[in-house]
Amino acid sequence: MNHDPHSVGIVSPQCAEFDEPLPLQSGASLPSYRLMYETYGTLNADRSNAVLICHALSGNHHVAGRHHADDKYPGWWDTMIGPGKPIDTSRFFVVGINNLGGCHGSTGPMSLNPATGKPWGAAFPVVVVNDWVHAQACLADRLGIEKWAAVIGGSLGGMQALRWTVTFPQRVRHCLTIASAPKLTAQNIAFNDVARTAILADPDFHGGDYYQHGVAPKRGLKLARMLGHITYLSDEGLGGKFGRQLKSDGYQFGYGSEFEIESYLRYQGDRFADVFDANTYLLMTKALDYFDPARHFGGSLPAALAATAAKFLVVAFTTDWRFSPERSKETVQALLDAKKSVSYAEIESVHGHDAFLMTDPSYMQLMDAYLRRVADEVGA
Repeated sequence: MNHDPHSVGIVSPQCAEFDEPLPLQSGASLPSYRLMYETYGTLNADRSNAVLICHALSGNHHVAGRHHADDKYPGWWDTMIGPGKPIDTSRFFVVGINNLGGCHGSTGPMSLNPATGKPWGAAFPVVVVNDWVHAQACLADRLGIEKWAAVIGGSLGGMQALRWTVTFPQRVRHCLTIASAPKLTAQNIAFNDVARTAILADPDFHGGDYYQHGVAPKRGLKLARMLGHITYLSDEGLGGKFGRQLKSDGYQFGYGSEFEIESYLRYQGDRFADVFDANTYLLMTKALDYFDPARHFGGSLPAALAATAAKFLVVAFTTDWRFSPERSKETVQALLDAKKSVSYAEIESVHGHDAFLMTDPSYMQLMDAYLRRVADEVGA
């Protein structure tokens, strides 16, 4: 592999073990837990240049770089993070964490339940965004980070970033919430429920304890991913890439995969089902459904944000119909009503919800300019 001066290069995951119990919002408690994380860049002397990256539904701690020279894919936000990139690791100390309930090393349904010595499976408690924020704060304490220069996330990650400013207002200088929303609409909850139903109905699900049967509900997880994937893309983007292209010269008059878009979706579903855990998918979508910071403030988002102390950047994309710009504007209006400092940008893009992972020039320039100011502000 040729050395890319803008890449963080070869990176290694790290594991933080916590022996103290973690109370959860559901009323349950994890007796102990571990978090997988990665860091890039160097923490400066006054520990003011730390940036937390919160992952979306299927993400994890591997945000940038590669684990091995022959890795086919880099971390999931490698386009954004590295020396000279918008989240510049020559100035920032960047932390990526795999959330509780995940399937990439952090404690989750696949982990052993210390009470039984068997995988948690269906017994793993439901976790919500605020639980993740509390766990992330424990890791921040472990790393000696009292205050983040910025907490950044797209989609479900943006919800975590917003929640950080409510739960720990004095620990966040800047909050960047991208392609996100202050809570899900009924339509979004409906999409999640269809996805979960596909998993729950898989004969290999076994009530969530499929690990003990040596199987996995891949058919249900595949369907869930196919459904989700459609909502992450725009009709314009799909039309431009696939149109009505057929895999052969004519109609086959059957129910196989005939159109290129069908083949693409099935491939994406199979690939995802091979590497992701169905119980984690259930947990992550439920955390999305439950997210509503205004719930404990009489339904008032401005009241929920009243005590926040961060400066905010809210970014939306024109073709994102899963979390449309109108949902981002709800966050912006609530911040204005709460008399907070907020900037808003609506980016032209054909990439739909997934645009926050893409390299649209105006988006990259916006992130670069904003984060340069953050770096200057903290003396990074």
